[in-house]
Amino acid sequence: MSEQLRHEEEDLSNICEVLQILGAKWSFLIIAELYKGPKRFKQLQRDVKVVKTQSLTDALRHLEHTGIVHREVIPTVPVTVEYSLTEKGMDFNEALKAMDRWAAKWAGRKP
Repeated sequence: MSEQLRHEEEDLSNICEVLQILGAKWSFLIIAELYKGPKRFKQLQRDVKVVKTQSLTDALRHLEHTGIVHREVIPTVPVTVEYSLTEKGMDFNEALKAMDRWAAKWAGRKP
């Protein structure tokens, strides 16, 4: 296998890995909200009104499992749970900005 072909396969593998991590329907919206700062579940739910409760829960679990979101349980009465982005999650903001620039460039253009 040529060196170039091996690198192209690695690049595709990396992209597939990213898509698996961020494949949850609402991941981008949740990451964008948490980029503004840590939030409790109800606060996040209010900020992303279009996401149903179970979908938000599932997406947060997925993002936590993949190392994008940190879930902190604060021992209060009742218990408080706060979500924030990990360093890995914060680093994804550059990719979101690039995607936004790409979308703005091609918005409304036909192929």
